[in-house]
Amino acid sequence: MKPQLSEDEVEKVFRRLREAMPGRTPDAKGPKGQPDAFRSCISCMLSAQSLDRSTAAAARNLFALATTPEAMLALPDNRIASAIKPCGLYNMKTRNILAFCETLLADHGGTVPNTREGLLALPGIGRKCADIVLNFVFGKSVIAVDTHVHRVCNRIGLTDASAADKTAQQLERIVPRWTLRDGHFWLIQLGKRVCRSRAPDCIACPVNDLCRYYAKTKEDE
Repeated sequence: MKPQLSEDEVEKVFRRLREAMPGRTPDAKGPKGQPDAFRSCISCMLSAQSLDRSTAAAARNLFALATTPEAMLALPDNRIASAIKPCGLYNMKTRNILAFCETLLADHGGTVPNTREGLLALPGIGRKCADIVLNFVFGKSVIAVDTHVHRVCNRIGLTDASAADKTAQQLERIVPRWTLRDGHFWLIQLGKRVCRSRAPDCIACPVNDLCRYYAKTKEDE
């Protein structure tokens, strides 16, 4: 397979995606549609290794009980675990939620910080969650890397990383600055519509002539 894309090729990929994909739409909402930064962070924690519908059910159950860090800490541990059971790993996620709330109150007066550094210092918040909150909730220009974005970037050859966090770090170094606002949306839309996990529609892809994965499939024919 060819090496990663050149600087010119990276530019071409994003220009074509800008033309082919909707980008940030007016109805784009915070993580899992939550109305504030606190619930967005909690929803991100719940989404780990969970299907969207399971995460939504867990979040709905939990936020029916509490919507602030103070109210969350007032709940018995087993009540939180029971509420979020649909999303799996509920005991670990309960511990993370409680530690997150305690640190948020102790270090930030209950207000979610609007910087990556501040978010990453909170228990249970990793790079993906931090960047999603920065992008959707605080309107910061960052490319958040979820499963779809990670897959697409490594297939095309934008990055060469084994984990989403490393993909995010590589993207930050190589992408043109003008891509940061909508880049997440273009990549995730490509991943959901065309570059699907099990059955990528390479023929319909707007960047297939640049894609390292497609080139490899052609070589193997």
